[in-house]
Order: sequence, then structure tokens, then C-alpha cells
Amino acid sequence: MGKSENPVEERLRLGVNRAGGLCLKFTSSINGVPDRIVVHRGRVVFVELKAPRGRLSALQRFRHAELQAAGANVITLSSKDKVDAFLLTLTGNP
Repeated sequence: MGKSENPVEERLRLGVNRAGGLCLKFTSSINGVPDRIVVHRGRVVFVELKAPRGRLSALQRFRHAELQAAGANVITLSSKDKVDAFLLTLTGNP
């Protein structure tokens, strides 16, 4: 994850923590997996964080599709506004 993604990641981490959830940094021996795992009230979401103009690599697209085929919820967030919208769906609160 590059420096330009840090404000997006920080907003996600703080928002999930404020809502009483977990925002875990995902490290794996498999390349292309999402950056974070968000757990809130039984809901689990794999979150890829990108800089505002960042794009998923081919490997990331493949891994996301693989996770989704296995029934996982995977999203990509690339701005503070997108984080806010996600937090709203997660908590139901603005």
C-alpha cells in the first residue's frame, strides 16, 4: 500500500473502531489479497484500499473474484467519501 492510501486507510480504521468493530490488517503469504478485514456484528468484509486514482492489478482482480466465488464480501475503497458510504452501510449511522 502506498503513502497516498494512508488517509483512506486511517479513516476506515478509525470509523470501524468507533462503531465497535475490528479493522484488521491482512497479511498473507498469498499475493493479491485485500489489505484489511473488517468484522462488525457478525459481518465480515475484505477491503482493498487504493489511492483515489489507484487501480486493482490483474492479480488483485483474480484474488477478489476467487474470494467472492467462495462467498466472501470484497470491496475496494479509494476515497474518504467511499469509506464514509461503506461505514454507513456497516453501521446504519452517518
